[in-house]
Amino acid sequence: MTQYRNALPQLGREVFLTDSGLETELIYHQGVDLPQFAAFPLLDDADGLRRLRSYFDGHAAIATRADVGFILESATWRASADWGALLGYDPDALARVNRKAIDLLVQVRDVGRRPIGRVRSAAVWDLATTDTPPPR
Repeated sequence: MTQYRNALPQLGREVFLTDSGLETELIYHQGVDLPQFAAFPLLDDADGLRRLRSYFDGHAAIATRADVGFILESATWRASADWGALLGYDPDALARVNRKAIDLLVQVRDVGRRPIGRVRSAAVWDLATTDTPPPR
């Protein structure tokens, strides 16, 4: 899980794709309602999880076709104590949803390790209080 922690590949000379606006895609192209402009609650819903997976898989496919890396960023930038409370998430629920977000990115990353292409990721832990992932 910590493969890139001490040598982030995007700090080198290689080209990387990033995603292109998750919330904009969900709201304006798919008609998804995102209270508080937060995508992380989608991780708790089967349809929402499918939408997130499709979004990341689509970008990973572009990176694979272009033979460039892909920097995966979790859908949890609003999954903090203040925003979470507005959406009914307590600290335990936020920790759980942050883990689910990273698990999703690991799944997307691992698909890119197949011989059909390569997708490299640098998933950043969205937990400001520690530099290590929370215990499972």
